[in-house]
Amino acid sequence: MNSKASAPVAAAVPGRTAEAREGTELVVDVGPVAHGGHCVARYEGRVIFVRHGISGEKVRVRLTDAGEAAKFWRADVVDVLEASPDRVPHFWHAADSSRAWAHGHPPVGGAEFGHIRLERQRQLKADVLEEQLRRLGGSGGLPPAWSGAVEAVGEAADGGTGLGWRTRASFSVTSSGRLGMHAHRSTEILPVREMPLATDAVNALQLWNVDLQGIDRVEVAAPANGTRPLVLLAPAEGTRPKRVAAVAAQLPEDASVAAFDPATGEVTRLRGRAWVQESAAGHEYRVTGAGFWQIHRDAPGTLVGTVTEFLHGGGFLHPGAVVADLYAGAGLFTAVLADAVGETGSVLSVEGAPGTSRDARKNLHSAPQVEIVQGRVERVLRQKPRNFDALVLDPPRAGAGKAVVRQLVDSGPRAIAYVSCDPASFARDVSYFRAAGWDLAGLRAFDIYPHTHHLETVALLTPVR
Repeated sequence: MNSKASAPVAAAVPGRTAEAREGTELVVDVGPVAHGGHCVARYEGRVIFVRHGISGEKVRVRLTDAGEAAKFWRADVVDVLEASPDRVPHFWHAADSSRAWAHGHPPVGGAEFGHIRLERQRQLKADVLEEQLRRLGGSGGLPPAWSGAVEAVGEAADGGTGLGWRTRASFSVTSSGRLGMHAHRSTEILPVREMPLATDAVNALQLWNVDLQGIDRVEVAAPANGTRPLVLLAPAEGTRPKRVAAVAAQLPEDASVAAFDPATGEVTRLRGRAWVQESAAGHEYRVTGAGFWQIHRDAPGTLVGTVTEFLHGGGFLHPGAVVADLYAGAGLFTAVLADAVGETGSVLSVEGAPGTSRDARKNLHSAPQVEIVQGRVERVLRQKPRNFDALVLDPPRAGAGKAVVRQLVDSGPRAIAYVSCDPASFARDVSYFRAAGWDLAGLRAFDIYPHTHHLETVALLTPVR
């Protein structure tokens, strides 16, 4: 892995600080993994967050964000001098840091762990989750039920490659109108001609052959059930409808096409339908436009199964139970909760996004025990107080936050199943629950984002007796 970059190289000389500017190259020893997809290294006492390395390696890095006044620097690996036994050839040239910088540009984001053996990826993610809980999760540490492992999902559990799992993908557009992706923490857009993490249905659209001039962003949803995919086009400001129609005409006939405004969420159907039909846990779900749905083809079933297992196992979910699904999206968990409580129970389903809440109404129209409410979780809980047996909580990446956690605890549930896609915000929320007299009664983690640093956790929280 030899790169021939022309950037200045600073040798590690004790007592001398390297000139701090982007493009400077340093030789460092890669330290422990940290949250965010990088490892920690040090150069003359200064912390450097290094991407594309593995703990224990000696590497040459290129500074991508540096300054004498900065608390820390950021860098990409450009050459591996002493490799870890867990290093493997990157499956995607566009995301391979050494290869990209050898060609004079950064790698695309979205596959920052692609150089690491899958089993080691999952161990690194487990290390991050444990570190965040110890550092941010308040007193109590890790629950006894924690296995210490991030579990493989779908094909990866059978020794697969960890590729071909994304049913949804988001792309930018280069200045010349080609399909592209951003480099990490950068405005630079790099052209791409494949998406190895995406399913065959996404790649079959061959969006890299489409002239996308006049379009700012492209979103793709190709349901794992094989139903009709949807391509969403976000036009650049000032783009005429005729130009958007010309882009739509280049797309395969078997795909629906719609235009959308990311700022307002407004969707305009151009061809076919402006929604997709998803399937999970024996239910069908309509998801309109860029509405939220888990991106791994096997994630919905995995997460629903884990949540219901936690709640059933503790006796919190049963016919006649009163439960709530908060940040409910199109109703993935709501439908299964409604099955469990039956018509003698009740499910309050709360979602903030108006379009997604409308989808939930359509998806749950035949379940009289479900009440769909559009609005902020904290407002709805104030307006509709009740004695809950259990809550299901699936907040956005930022987590629920201290005020919402306080309100959840005050609503008096017997248990809360918390689904999280970010270990830092999850750990902070756990600290708020612990301060209120609750603790982790169960915890599982899943690798539903192979070859990235992301993971999903499902936790069971109960009051401390």
